[in-house]
Amino acid sequence: MNFSELIKDRYSVRKYKDKPVPEDILDRIIEAGMYAPTACNNQPQKIYVAKSKEAIDRLKECSPCIFDAPLVMVIGYDKTRSWQNSRMPGYESGETDASIVTTHMMLAAWNEGIGSCWVGVFNADDVAAALGLPENIRVTALMPMGYADMEAGPRHSQYREREDIVAEI
Repeated sequence: MNFSELIKDRYSVRKYKDKPVPEDILDRIIEAGMYAPTACNNQPQKIYVAKSKEAIDRLKECSPCIFDAPLVMVIGYDKTRSWQNSRMPGYESGETDASIVTTHMMLAAWNEGIGSCWVGVFNADDVAAALGLPENIRVTALMPMGYADMEAGPRHSQYREREDIVAEI
């Protein structure tokens, strides 16, 4: 499938088969996140892979949107590595960088036949505490992943028109 088809085909999976993701596929998905662009190439991203029942159960306590996936990526960034914008005091690139990383992994997963769902329904401090993450790590996304149960297809199929989104200036 070419890239245009891939991005049109991908949808948020909310029901998974009880089947583990093979390590070689997981490695390729993580590699996509490693090669994602980041501000000044500071690479502040931090990716945690929750596969154990205990870790996933802790995440279920933090979010109702784990969907019984066989693994959950917890994506965030290291605040000490995040680029600071001198022209906009207080702005750091970490959340944007982590979002780009998440997108790369989400699309790489779909390319490998693995479904995912970008989840933002959680409290970052609660997730960090539940997983025992260091204070310098800020969690930005949870991403349940696995083989899609075909009973759960896409929820969204309507998109705004280009003219409603794009403006020339």
